[in-house]
Amino acid sequence: MLILASASQSRKKLLENCEIKFLQISSNFDESLIKDKNISSLALELSFQKATSLAENIQKITMPEEFNYEGLEILGCDSIFEFKGEAYGKPHNKEEAFIRWKKMSGEFGILHTGHTLLIGIFDMTSKIFIKTKTIKQTVSSRVYFSKLEDSEIESYVNTLEPLYCAGGFALEGIGGKYIEKVEGCFSNVMGLSLPWLRKNLYKQEN
Repeated sequence: MLILASASQSRKKLLENCEIKFLQISSNFDESLIKDKNISSLALELSFQKATSLAENIQKITMPEEFNYEGLEILGCDSIFEFKGEAYGKPHNKEEAFIRWKKMSGEFGILHTGHTLLIGIFDMTSKIFIKTKTIKQTVSSRVYFSKLEDSEIESYVNTLEPLYCAGGFALEGIGGKYIEKVEGCFSNVMGLSLPWLRKNLYKQEN
């Protein structure tokens, strides 16, 4: 059984579209506790902490009885957008989002998504997750943006979509029409590399 340790709706939709059976439970981990100047490493550490936080607190969660938890995988993910060496999380307001898009217009950046998969078993009696294996990797994709007029940027920012997305854009949303191309894993830009997940889940089943 797979548990997605994230409240992300885009990751939820990706798994649903692929018909992967899972539960979605937010880890509620405080991301401000982790600092790292290397953006790729930071994304990976945050993904690990999210998965670990859920694993350590799983006994506090009421699980649906219809699922078999003897074999359990907990997936933690975290996405950070890198633009010219600077980490771009979610913009704090419309002004910040507009300034970012002015810089990104006609340029490219790298979307790093840290992935951590904790493999183990769930003891139904003690309600404790017993980890047997940890798989970790950052998957990075290069994102190229269209050259935009100020009026286009302002119109997009006014939708408020950029305020809820790492880097200030959503490939699967309104912002998709402003992205020229993606080099690397496409789904990774939406917060979860499906090829990475398939490969590593498949290893556990065989």
